[in-house]
Amino acid sequence: MLEGKAMIEDTDMPTKMQIQAMAYASEALDLYDVIDCKSIAAHIKKEFDARYGGGWQCVVGSSFGCFFTHSKGTFIYFTLETLNFLIFKGV
Repeated sequence: MLEGKAMIEDTDMPTKMQIQAMAYASEALDLYDVIDCKSIAAHIKKEFDARYGGGWQCVVGSSFGCFFTHSKGTFIYFTLETLNFLIFKGV
């Protein structure tokens, strides 16, 4: 599980949602191999959609670039183990 290994790089999410994001990421890493980024991202997106309503996006990997617009209070970018996680709800 999480055990303080996550490092938030940037966010505008409420603290409770940040904690949930990192918990879902940790859970996904327990379920899937670290190289299966697509399944990890799908798991996190599914959990966010179920808990906070549809429209969430999740990108997971060790190297990626992106440019997007998000709804206020729904963005987090963090590192856990060797992966970077970007979660946001589109406008």
